[in-house]
Amino acid sequence: MKKLFYDSAYIRTFEAKVLSCEKGKKGYEVVLDQTAFYPEGGGQPYDMGILGGAHVTAVHDVKGEIVHYTDAPLAVGETVTGEINWDRRFQNMQGHSGEHLVSGLIHAKYGYDNVGFHMGTEEITIDLNGLLEWEDLMEIEKKANRIIWEDREIYAGFPSAEELAHMDYRSKKELTGAIRIVSIPGGDTCACCGTHVKTTGEIGLVKFLTMIHYKGGVRISLLCGEAAVMDYEKKREELQKISVLLSAKAGKTADAVEKVKNELTMTQAKCSEMSRKLMKIYADQLNGGNSKICWIEDGLDMTELRHFVNFALEDKKGGIVLALSESVNGGFSYVLGSQSEDMRALSKELNGELSGERRGQQPDGTGNFLCKEGRTALQSGRQRVCYGRLAAGETCRCLLARWGQLYCDLLSSPEPVLDQALGIFIVVSGEA
Repeated sequence: MKKLFYDSAYIRTFEAKVLSCEKGKKGYEVVLDQTAFYPEGGGQPYDMGILGGAHVTAVHDVKGEIVHYTDAPLAVGETVTGEINWDRRFQNMQGHSGEHLVSGLIHAKYGYDNVGFHMGTEEITIDLNGLLEWEDLMEIEKKANRIIWEDREIYAGFPSAEELAHMDYRSKKELTGAIRIVSIPGGDTCACCGTHVKTTGEIGLVKFLTMIHYKGGVRISLLCGEAAVMDYEKKREELQKISVLLSAKAGKTADAVEKVKNELTMTQAKCSEMSRKLMKIYADQLNGGNSKICWIEDGLDMTELRHFVNFALEDKKGGIVLALSESVNGGFSYVLGSQSEDMRALSKELNGELSGERRGQQPDGTGNFLCKEGRTALQSGRQRVCYGRLAAGETCRCLLARWGQLYCDLLSSPEPVLDQALGIFIVVSGEA
């Protein structure tokens, strides 16, 4: 099979003879006598387009044979016209050439090797076997873009064995036979099977996005050409929206965000303190000396529930205190505490009854459960009976059964109720 993309990466249309067409798992598998469709390989994605009226959805090199995956069959022996999705191809060419330029400059200055390369739909990633600082990367970006603006000619071809013997080039593995070389003057020389632009100017732009530590080295993400410009435009629009929301100039948004963050931190601290004081007021309203207390208040978070339980236990309002709250997502959160007993076993029992989950490893019980199952269990509490140990030597019906019954009864009458049999003092909505 003749690989037309090696004759010229700029071939957009071509004619070819269909040698075979078989039904496969990914559609129809078509083999031609020649093709301009680039198969996935070397970090570069495959081409897409039209072949004889069928859509080419993927192209792969299968044991040295280029297979085109199409959504419709093609007649064997027929001569068909192929049309490359040029926008996709050219973007991949820009990205691949930009990756070579960046990798070559890094290798020349720091000696690091490109050990991984991937052109994704949203970004290009390069894995290096050495560490860099972001400032180092910015210097590489500047140098790469200078070479791009100088519009240097890029060589892509198969040098002779004699030429290759005197050539210093990058390669991820030992190569034999005909070796294709892509060379950027002053930038990089590397063995490569991918498609590339004719000059560095066609790369357009190189822009680094992020850098993270990865497998002893770093992983760099970047964009090239049109993709980099579109990313800039998207971020510019987002910055403009932020600027309007903060009533700040585009160049002052970071300062404005820092100011809002500091104000939010102060407000959160004030709210937290006010919430803590409110929980103390709620706890002070409880009658003291109760064996067990169930307190129900909607719209509270786990921290607020814990504050209430701690205040109630400190003031000895009850031996065992449960605080329940229905959240905005329809679930329930709870904190179950005692100064003398380990509540983890009871918490586990409650979660089992209510299909809930436990949080943390403290001797108190904390957790949450979903409204759909948990509320049903609460509302049918009078029909649910299980047995558990609340305190040493004390066995009784699970609190859940009585909580469910009394909770439903109190929805229409928020008065505190004392269950004499179990010694449970029920308070709804903070009312004492």
